Amino acid sequence: MQYSEGRLGRVFVLRLDDGEDLLDTLSGFSMDHGIESAVVHILGGLGRGSMVTGPEQPVIPPRPHYGSVEGAWELVGVATIFPSDGGSRVHLHASAGRGEDTLTGCLRGAAKVYLVLEMVIIEMIGLSARRALDQRSGLHLLSLGNPSYPRI
Repeated sequence: MQYSEGRLGRVFVLRLDDGEDLLDTLSGFSMDHGIESAVVHILGGLGRGSMVTGPEQPVIPPRPHYGSVEGAWELVGVATIFPSDGGSRVHLHASAGRGEDTLTGCLRGAAKVYLVLEMVIIEMIGLSARRALDQRSGLHLLSLGNPSYPRI
């Protein structure tokens, strides 16, 4: 286990409208406002998107299994933002539902809003946290300042 302690910074509330791209907007807004580390709460409508819904097989490195959303789906999600090579990196997991259908996973690529979507960005400051490429998994994993937690 790794950990890092920080404190809360600024809070932003965003409204995205029909056709805007969720991931592009979140990444751009974070960059424009100098947000390096944050947690993001998301709810609203998703019109089109692609999600990694797990690995094809439970092996490392994983080969992602993709699912897609098309039309008008309800969405609830949580994201984190942490520094990485080339700027901060967004990691967003969400559940999307339409009627009896549900899809849960890591949102990737284009993610177009249907009607309206709300985001609350809560900045975290003073952390020793960074996403770095993990050679074993091939993923950009979170690396924190303290490499272990003392057990009693």
